[in-house]
Amino acid sequence: MQWPKLLSQRRFPDQQLASTAAAPVRGAFVQDYDRVVFSSAFRRLQRKTQVMPLPETDFVHTRLTHSLETAVVGRSLGRLAARHLLEADAELAAALPNLDQDCGDIVAAACLSHDIGNPPFGHSGEDAISSYFASSAAAPYLARLTPAEVADLQHFEGNAAGFRILTHTYAAHSSGTAGLGLTYATLGAFTKYPRPSLVPGAARVGGASEKKYGHFQTESARFRHVAAELGLLAKDEASGFYHRHPLAFLVEAADDLCYRIIDFEDGLKLGLIEPQAGLGLLKKMLNDPPGRVGSVQWYDWREELGYVRARLIGKLVAEAAGLFALHAPAIMAGTYDQPLIKELSCWTDLQEVQRLSIEKLYRSRPVLEIEAAGFEVLGGLLDAFLCAIFDESRGHRSRKLLLLLPEQFRAEGQQADVSDYEKILLLTDFVAGMTDQNALSLYKTIKGIELPKGF
Repeated sequence: MQWPKLLSQRRFPDQQLASTAAAPVRGAFVQDYDRVVFSSAFRRLQRKTQVMPLPETDFVHTRLTHSLETAVVGRSLGRLAARHLLEADAELAAALPNLDQDCGDIVAAACLSHDIGNPPFGHSGEDAISSYFASSAAAPYLARLTPAEVADLQHFEGNAAGFRILTHTYAAHSSGTAGLGLTYATLGAFTKYPRPSLVPGAARVGGASEKKYGHFQTESARFRHVAAELGLLAKDEASGFYHRHPLAFLVEAADDLCYRIIDFEDGLKLGLIEPQAGLGLLKKMLNDPPGRVGSVQWYDWREELGYVRARLIGKLVAEAAGLFALHAPAIMAGTYDQPLIKELSCWTDLQEVQRLSIEKLYRSRPVLEIEAAGFEVLGGLLDAFLCAIFDESRGHRSRKLLLLLPEQFRAEGQQADVSDYEKILLLTDFVAGMTDQNALSLYKTIKGIELPKGF
């Protein structure tokens, strides 16, 4: 892979480069970041769960604050990693003097959008959607789907939903086909898993990029188009299975650092993890030299926690950037495919942080209770609306339910025949795009549990 192609500023799907006669004040990749910020899908993340579903306290992270913090970390990672590359390669520095700026901006935009396709109720939302489509209740609706289409639904993936949001425009909205119209470079960096849900077994060699999938069947041709523009190396081109864009490793590292350390911080502040033990573990990872004395005496452990967390992330960003530069030749050749975080000097302690978060935070009773409710809510919404969509008699209840669907998610009125798979995916777009509160409210309404306010 070659950096000039990997940094393509062309906008999906077919916009040409703007004039380069003068350097823009807002570069193409900064514009990508801004487009994500102003999108309605990104705005909805403020009411979507990160760890604690439906949080009642204002200091617990949502998907929105997590995405913003990941973007900040990603920008630093991109700039530091590329600066290492420029310092080590005079020829690269002469050809791409702004590589550090561009990489920082690309990684920041990709990080900002990395959770944009995640459904309500955190990662359990993905499990809830997958479980419904694997149930006997969904079987009649999947009868005419291909194995790959069934796999998309039974292994629902927020990353694939995110790629769809970034590249898809609904027919009811406009005649456009660009989604958010992001650059190919940002779309490539966004795609941590450059493969469909089903790929030939012979093409799979293992590695971080094969753990999940990154696009639905409806976006297969789009992703192959993105891969060709960027010059990504193919593992199996016919199925849309590729090696990662190098900057996707930095997007992954930024997300890994933020969710491990900051989720842990939330657990401490919620009182689910013992504060002094947790703070001591973070200090151990920080590994200050003996005798280092700070100029501040802390009277509130929460303030000290914020200070230690900030310094620790700074340390790990610098280390991860160095690891990326070290492995850059292998990454560009497609022979390195491991999470950078696993090579950090404090990896063993990070695993302990993860273990405590799982045991004390992710499996705490309030989280489990509300996530269990999420299974009922999302499965219930999918079942009710699918019954209406595939009700050939169009009974009274079905007609009422279909009128509750926003126009862009209805198959009726589309310019071309819509397959069963596309009908189901349109509904899944609707359900996955809802906020936690919106999904719960609609479920209560259609089940007659609670009438809308004002009635």
